[in-house]
Amino acid sequence: MARKTSKQTVKAASAAATLKALGLKAVNPGVFDGEWSGSGKILQSLSPNDGSLLGEIRTATPPEYERALQRAAAAFEKWKTVPAPKRGEVVRQLGNALREAKTELGMLVSLEAGKIIAEGQGEVQEMIDICDFATGLSRQLYGLTIASERPDHRMMEQWHPLGVVGVITAFNFPVAVWAWNCALAAVCGDASVWKPSSLTPLCAIATTKIAEKVCRANEVDPALFTLLIGDGATVGQKLLDDKRVPLISATGSCKMGVRVAESVGRRFGRTILELGGNNAIIVAPSADLALALRAIVFGAVGTAGQRCTSTRRIIVHESLHDKLVKQLIKAYEQIPIGNPSNPGTLMGPLINQQAVADMQAALEKVREQGGKILFGSEKLVGPKFPGGCYVRPCLVAARHDLKIVHEETFAPILYVISYKSFNDAIAWQNEVPQGLSSAIFTNDTREAEIFLSARGSDCGIANVNIGTSGAEIGGAFGGEKDTGGGRESGSDSWKVYMRRQTATVNFGAELPLAQGIKFGE
Repeated sequence: MARKTSKQTVKAASAAATLKALGLKAVNPGVFDGEWSGSGKILQSLSPNDGSLLGEIRTATPPEYERALQRAAAAFEKWKTVPAPKRGEVVRQLGNALREAKTELGMLVSLEAGKIIAEGQGEVQEMIDICDFATGLSRQLYGLTIASERPDHRMMEQWHPLGVVGVITAFNFPVAVWAWNCALAAVCGDASVWKPSSLTPLCAIATTKIAEKVCRANEVDPALFTLLIGDGATVGQKLLDDKRVPLISATGSCKMGVRVAESVGRRFGRTILELGGNNAIIVAPSADLALALRAIVFGAVGTAGQRCTSTRRIIVHESLHDKLVKQLIKAYEQIPIGNPSNPGTLMGPLINQQAVADMQAALEKVREQGGKILFGSEKLVGPKFPGGCYVRPCLVAARHDLKIVHEETFAPILYVISYKSFNDAIAWQNEVPQGLSSAIFTNDTREAEIFLSARGSDCGIANVNIGTSGAEIGGAFGGEKDTGGGRESGSDSWKVYMRRQTATVNFGAELPLAQGIKFGE
C-alpha cells in the first residue's frame, strides 16, 4: 500500500476535524424524528474529491418512516399554535447557529458535494440569509380585508399553517435548498420531513443536528425538522403518496419531476417543482465582452456545471462570435482544476463517475449530430485527479436545433451558437423544453427591454448584464415549462406553505344573500 504524503495526511486530518466538529462519526444514524435512529441498509458517503469514504449512514426502514411521519405530524399540531413572530425567533436562532458553523459546514459541502471552498461557504451563507428573510417574514404574513357586497358584513382573507411539508433535495445544493424550504415553512407554522440526496447524506445529518440543538434550547419539539435518509421505495415514493404530507417541494431532474407531479397530483397534494435548466446567455453586438466573459465562465464552470442555473448555451451575434470563442478558449485553458478543498481551485470534480460517463455519452451525441468540440471534454487522470471524477470543461460549436442542445447534461458542456437576427436569438433561447434562467448582455436599452417583455425570455429568471447563475434569496426562485413552475425562497413564495381561507362575518341582524338572491320570500 502506498504511503501517504504529508499533504495527503493534512487533508485527511482536516476532513476528520470537520466531521468531528459537526458531530459526525464513522457510522451515523440516518433518521431523526426527535430521536436519532436508523436500522436499514448502510449507505456510504464517498467524497468525489478523491473517492475517500467520509462516513456510513444507517438508512430508514418502513417502520421508521411511519414513526417519523407520526412524530412530524404531532410536532406540527403543537407548532401551528405558536404565534408566528415567536416561530420567527426560533428561525433567527437557527440562522445564528448556522453562522457559528459556517466554516465547518461549508467545508463539509466541499468534501461531500465537490464544491470549491468559496461555493461551500457561499451555500451556507444562503442558509443564513434565508433565515434572516424568514425571520422578518414571520411578522408579515398578511391577509386582506375585502369589501363585501352585503350590508353589515366583513369579508377577509387569512392564512393558516398547512401541515407537514416534504422536502426532497438534490446533491448540488445539499444544504441551501433545505433552508429555502424549511425556514419559510417553519415561520409559516409547518413541520418538515427532509429526504436528502443519497449522494450527500452527511450534509443533511450535520444540518439537522444544528436544527435539533436550536429546537431543544427553545423547548420546541425537534421533530419539527424531521430527517429521513433512505432509498426511493422506502422514503421517496412513500412521501409522494402520503396524504399526511399536503405539500412536496422537490428539486431534481425533469424526469424525476414528472414522477413527483403524477404521484402527488393523484392525491390532490401540492408541489413545488424546481427541476432542470438549459440556460442561455445572449451576447448582443453592443455587449461589454469582458463583463460577459466573466459571467459565462462562472456560469458554465462553477460547481463543475452542476447547477440547475449553469450556463449551457451561448447565443452570440455573428460579429462577436470568433472573438468570444477565442477569449473563452483562453479563459478555459487557465482554469485551475483539482481538489476543491485546495485554495486557488476554481473547478472541482463531477459528483461521481456516472456523471463523467453521462458527460462523455452526451459528447458522443454532439459528434454524431454535427457539433464540433472546440476545447476540453476529456477525463482527467493522474495523481492530481484521484477518484476518477475530474474532467476538463468543454466548449462546443453547435447549431441551435441539435437534439442534444435541447437536453440538459449536468456537466460543464457549453454550446456556442451564432445568430444574425435578434428575433432569432430570442426564439432559439426559448425553444428548449426547460425555462429556468436566462440572460442577455447588451448596452442597447431597446434590446434589454424586449428581452424582459412578454415577447422576450420565457424563463422564470431573466437577467440583463448578469449571468444565469447566482440568484439572490429575495426573489422567488424557479422556472417555467419543464422546469416545473414552482417557486422557492423569496418574494411571496411563502403562500404555498400555507392554506388560504376566505372568511365572512355578519354583524347585522339580517341574512342577505350574495348576488341579491331572494330565498323563501
